[in-house]
Amino acid sequence: MPVVPRILKSYTSLMQTNLADFIKHTPDGQAADRILRSCVHCGFCLATCPTYQLLGDELDSPRGRIYLIKQMLEGAPVTEKTQLHLDRCLTCRACETTCPSGVQYGHLLDIGRNIAEQHIPRGLWANTQRWALRKLLSNRLLFGALLKLGQLIRPLMPAPLRRLIPARQSAGAWPNTAHARRMLILDGCVQPALSPNINAATARVLDRLGIQLLRPGNAGCCGALDQHLNAQDAAVIAVKRNIDAWWPLLQQGCEAIVITASGCGVMVKDYGHLLRLDPEYAAKATHISGLTRDLSEIIADEQAQLIARIVPAQREKIAFHAPCTLQHGQKVVNVIERILSAAGFQLTPVADSHLCCGSAGTYSILQPKLAKQLRDNKLDALNSGAPHTIVTANIGCLTHLQSGANVPVRHWIELIDEACTRGTK
Repeated sequence: MPVVPRILKSYTSLMQTNLADFIKHTPDGQAADRILRSCVHCGFCLATCPTYQLLGDELDSPRGRIYLIKQMLEGAPVTEKTQLHLDRCLTCRACETTCPSGVQYGHLLDIGRNIAEQHIPRGLWANTQRWALRKLLSNRLLFGALLKLGQLIRPLMPAPLRRLIPARQSAGAWPNTAHARRMLILDGCVQPALSPNINAATARVLDRLGIQLLRPGNAGCCGALDQHLNAQDAAVIAVKRNIDAWWPLLQQGCEAIVITASGCGVMVKDYGHLLRLDPEYAAKATHISGLTRDLSEIIADEQAQLIARIVPAQREKIAFHAPCTLQHGQKVVNVIERILSAAGFQLTPVADSHLCCGSAGTYSILQPKLAKQLRDNKLDALNSGAPHTIVTANIGCLTHLQSGANVPVRHWIELIDEACTRGTK
């Protein structure tokens, strides 16, 4: 048989599934079976997978991981090697953007990681580390208190550690004008402590556009931390808490849920999928996912009114880093770039803008070597046009890039807010 038909025959056999009894008739099994059968193993995803680009191992590519997950679900032994390759995935979902077959790789990976976790118990240190990350980062008050302590002793730290702790930042005023148009904002868990000016700047910009931004105090972490660290039950609790906090205000006329951290945005937009089988919350979750919008989507709708208020700094060169959760997760592409260009900022070219910076939630902590390589590669690309400032749309990317950058790294809405302020002087 010629080589090409042999290869195609091999790939065709991989599309056939025979799930084991432990998973076959479960909702996860049915979802996994559908996703696996949609993959034709063409390999297009290898070209855009950051870990495959670094390591050159097909098991560290989407196609290889899909095969590992398929083996697990068909009853093959689960090994520590399987878990390692799944752990190395950034969940950047660049493969989903590339895939011609529409494979929902992110959902399949969540299923696969959960199965691997059940079969391969982690050691005491790994479990303690993951538990501590979930409890610390999702607790706004605890994280904020520890960060303040770190910032207090920051001047005494050696330079490498000092770069990991951002300097204290003032949020500025939060507008209190009541408007007919009202929207909700997800404060998030780490962002209010790390960069409180982001949401405050968002409130000021939207206030100028006649939109009042409300912060329900009983909402909290979006649930992404728990979801991606295989604590799905805890993630569902966080999701339901947010739905309960938002629902009365949505019924009172709030028209959208605004997200300023794209990592949270992709999670909240997935609430409908996560709770699709919950008889009490499924409809509410789907409705909330439909009302959730990245900040850039809100601003784009009001762009003409906004641009009239802007006076950008002269000849300010910026490089924009598009977070994976924005361009691949939410499929919001070139929206922020168009807003910034229309506002008068000079955007420098960025090579391989589709590749991840290595932040990926807790990835930069759990996989520091790979995360640092990806960060340094991304900074090389961002700095190639000699920008004055690097801007992004996700607090995780911002903090990760700032730890190695020689120019300021900021959220793009902060630049827009400052440009609007100059327009009123």
